Amino acid sequence: MAAQSYVTAAGGHALINAPKGSPWYRIRPLAQISVSFRVDFGPQCAVGPGKIALLENIGATGSLSEAARRLKMSYRRAWLLLEDLNTSFQQPVAEMSVGGRGGGGASLTSFGTELVSAYRNLETQVRKRAQTAFPANAAPASSETRGRKPVPRRKINRPMGTASHSRGKR
Repeated sequence: MAAQSYVTAAGGHALINAPKGSPWYRIRPLAQISVSFRVDFGPQCAVGPGKIALLENIGATGSLSEAARRLKMSYRRAWLLLEDLNTSFQQPVAEMSVGGRGGGGASLTSFGTELVSAYRNLETQVRKRAQTAFPANAAPASSETRGRKPVPRRKINRPMGTASHSRGKR
């Protein structure tokens, strides 16, 4: 009776159980799974990786313009995202101070700090769960197989649309 091979995930490694002499007998590390997600609090209220990164950079720099520069986004885009966050919740996530002799600035409110912390904690939990949720053999193709020729696409004969949608007719 031949031994059956199967794959299990254990401790971040794929353990392939097969007879010892088999080429399939090895332990290899699982690819690190990345997770991106958005949390919708309502139809007009959402928080995702971009807004959280903006809040983190505001907290680190004390400046909306510096946070925007670090994220390679325009000041206007950063300001619009922050304004959206401040008006989406019942309390603001950040406070702005007007420029002057000492210059303006931005700082996170305690609610903003809690929001960032809660998002990052959830992200950590989701990433850990994702590591065990998928089969160990659900790994990206190796560089050797990625370099092979793509499968050619077949041409599908479809009926032409109406005359206004046909090629060359305007």
